[in-house]
Amino acid sequence: MILYFFILVTSLFITLVIIPSIIHVARDRHLYDDLGHLRKIHNPGIPRLGGVAIFLSFTITLLLWDINTPELPINYLLTACTMLFAIGIKDDLAGVGHHTKFLIEFIAGLILVIPGNIRISNLHNFFGIYELSYFHSVILSVLIIVFIINAFNLIDGIDGLAATTGIIVNSVFTALFIKLHHYELAAVSLALVGAILGFLRFNLTPAKIFMGDTGSLLIGLISAVMALKFISVNDAFEIESASQVSSSLGIVLAILIGPISDTLRVFIIRLAKGKSPFQGDRNHIHHRMLILGFTHLQTTLILALLNGVIILLAFTYFFVVS
Repeated sequence: MILYFFILVTSLFITLVIIPSIIHVARDRHLYDDLGHLRKIHNPGIPRLGGVAIFLSFTITLLLWDINTPELPINYLLTACTMLFAIGIKDDLAGVGHHTKFLIEFIAGLILVIPGNIRISNLHNFFGIYELSYFHSVILSVLIIVFIINAFNLIDGIDGLAATTGIIVNSVFTALFIKLHHYELAAVSLALVGAILGFLRFNLTPAKIFMGDTGSLLIGLISAVMALKFISVNDAFEIESASQVSSSLGIVLAILIGPISDTLRVFIIRLAKGKSPFQGDRNHIHHRMLILGFTHLQTTLILALLNGVIILLAFTYFFVVS
């Protein structure tokens, strides 16, 4: 357990040290959130490069503490992270078309799923489906990764929401992996938690910096990987022990309910209006709550609390203790 403490402190400390320098450089070079997109609701003059600190902190922590396991090859994970970092920072500074962004996300997903072997192989009777063929497993796993990446990207619309959601999601995965005795996977999740915590210090209202796509894409990627790994390791653990989660798929849906439900909701609304599902608007749940008069902080806390309640309810129904 002492190693987990050092991992958390290391990632937290690195982010806290890096972000003031990023803010200073961004202000000096006028690298602001001034792209003028309609759905952005913040005032200009705030840097969108907080994700740079999250990425550096997460990467340095993994390498410093030599966190590696055959179940999650760090070389493939960091390759995918670096690809999203590159496309994310370009989007934050100059803008990127959604076709290009999806292509990079798809390639990153393929790297994780095929050589990295991070994939879902059993749907546990979801839609009446159990075991998946290798081909269908690969396709579904890549689609899940891309979907969750963009789900986190879409909820990054107000101060603290994406960061708080990322902390909740990966904290729960940390605890679950410890329960299942997969300590290296728990360490990976915890490294991201520390990195986001350091960022959140500067992102809560009034925000001094935003994570931008660089941060939200990374958080979505790691959350997707942890979700797929939890489902697969729980399946294996279920064979060896009577103490397991009875429905890993149900638990994962509960953990990620915030970004998943909001993304599906806005996609359905856009399609119903005859618009492209990728056309930005202000129909997200957090936008609607701001219109009702809630502040950024109140909205973030309410949605985080709702997420926590749903997770607790899911644990009540799905946990089996020997």
